[in-house]
Amino acid sequence: MIVGVFGCEQVLGFELMIPGQVFGMANLALTEIAEPGRYDVRCCAAGTITTTQEWGPIEIRAPFGLDELAAADVVIVPGKQDFLSPPDQYVIDILRAAYDGGARIGSICVGAFTLAAAGLLDGRTVTTHWQWADALARRYPEVEVDAGAMFIDDGQILTSAGVAAGLDLCLHLIRQDAGAELADRTARRLVLSSWRDGGQAPYIETSRPEDDSLQAIVTWMEENALEPLDLDTIARHASMSVRSLNRHFRARLGTTPLQLLLQTRINLARRLLESTDLPMNRIAEQSGFASHTSLRYHFVRSVGVAPHKYRTSYART
Repeated sequence: MIVGVFGCEQVLGFELMIPGQVFGMANLALTEIAEPGRYDVRCCAAGTITTTQEWGPIEIRAPFGLDELAAADVVIVPGKQDFLSPPDQYVIDILRAAYDGGARIGSICVGAFTLAAAGLLDGRTVTTHWQWADALARRYPEVEVDAGAMFIDDGQILTSAGVAAGLDLCLHLIRQDAGAELADRTARRLVLSSWRDGGQAPYIETSRPEDDSLQAIVTWMEENALEPLDLDTIARHASMSVRSLNRHFRARLGTTPLQLLLQTRINLARRLLESTDLPMNRIAEQSGFASHTSLRYHFVRSVGVAPHKYRTSYART
């Protein structure tokens, strides 16, 4: 199987190297059991490229030209520094030729913007780094963006979240191509989990509104998140009707007051799970939930894992 990796100016260096590391390790795992390697990883670029400046730039001369991508079975597109700028038409043509030739095409992190610019994500459900998911959805309204997924396999197109999710994506491709045993062997040699439960939700930071008229009420909600707040109480404090309050929150924050309150309480619970040894009923009490049962229900729906599992995975050691 030929795996073509798209290299360009100001590419994110680690993401550029992820496919070679994962598929190359799969080849080593095969040779250790006296089987030939099955992955031919080709970094393809137009001559010498320089990785992103902020993270220690290095120059890389790829042995294959961009034209080679059209012959690959799998094409991986990493992120680049100027990902908000559309790629050259030549790049779009190459990616579309690879797609039309039957190649599976995957993106790592903000590499999804390159695929979207090429029209390859239209009508699909995709993901990208949670921090840029809204920007992707705004720029390409014909694309359904799921900010919570670690990676999404939509048949011929695959997209993944932040940097480490590129590792998950490559392991997924190995699992599909050669089976779970090789994916597990590869993951162990990389000192990784072969499959990570949940998605991006445990890593997402809740943004605060820039609008001053809502900042005050949001701050008050955060300061009083342990109280039994309801819509009427919040609206009275904001000097608005419930209808106006909901309309302003939806228009400016893309959520409702009660949804934001719930997320505030989830964030409190996360911090307590990460930094304390409090029992679950105390975690629930100190994060504004009526009971451990209520905490668990909402935590699983929001974060994707149960509170005790979150504590095991992310608590300080």
